[in-house]
Amino acid sequence: MWQTSWGVSTRLVGGLIMCHSDDNGLVLPPRIASAHVVLLPIYRSDADREQVMTYTEQLAADLRAQMYHHRPVQVEIDTRDIGGARGWDWIKKGIPVRVEIGPKDIQKDALFVGRRDHDPKQKASIPRAQFLQEFTTILDDIQRHLYERALAFRETNTQRLDNRDVFDAYFTPRSPEKPEIHGGFALSHWCGDARCESQIKDDLNVTIRCIPLENTQEDGPCVCCGRPSSERVIWAKAY
Repeated sequence: MWQTSWGVSTRLVGGLIMCHSDDNGLVLPPRIASAHVVLLPIYRSDADREQVMTYTEQLAADLRAQMYHHRPVQVEIDTRDIGGARGWDWIKKGIPVRVEIGPKDIQKDALFVGRRDHDPKQKASIPRAQFLQEFTTILDDIQRHLYERALAFRETNTQRLDNRDVFDAYFTPRSPEKPEIHGGFALSHWCGDARCESQIKDDLNVTIRCIPLENTQEDGPCVCCGRPSSERVIWAKAY
């Protein structure tokens, strides 16, 4: 649990507070996604259309009959005729699971499945019965993977900084005209004086993001003024 410098607390519950985007668009953890899966029927003739849509509608009904963390599985069916842009549209929207259904898949009673936590080109053919049996497990696996990835990213980009010069360098780009990716989270001491936070905000556009409620008491100098501090807080730049 973290407490902000204004005394408001937030809790990291089930990995819901995590990185929600990448270079391809939004990434939604399954537990907070408005929809869990999109079904993408693929057909080239009216005869194929009837077969594929019947199969798709039955799959949607079987998925909607399942529960995922106290609510029915939410299913979207996208029949738009816009080619490959249809799948990319759902990738950008962050839906956890994409399922392509074509005549050849139906012949094998299988589904072509992509996950938002994997590379967009990474898809797999899964037997329909297996997919239905394992669907909520797949969602939980996506949830776990996103959380672990976000946690690892946070830990990699968090440093314990005690010296003001090092602190300033951490949050200052080497190229002011074309700033490179720099900084992250800094665990540094704060004396509790709002004037110190204001000073660092004025100097670096960095503020206290939160005070961990389960913080370890540790004596050290305030990163701004050098006065005694009993704990570290989390500093970061707002973008």
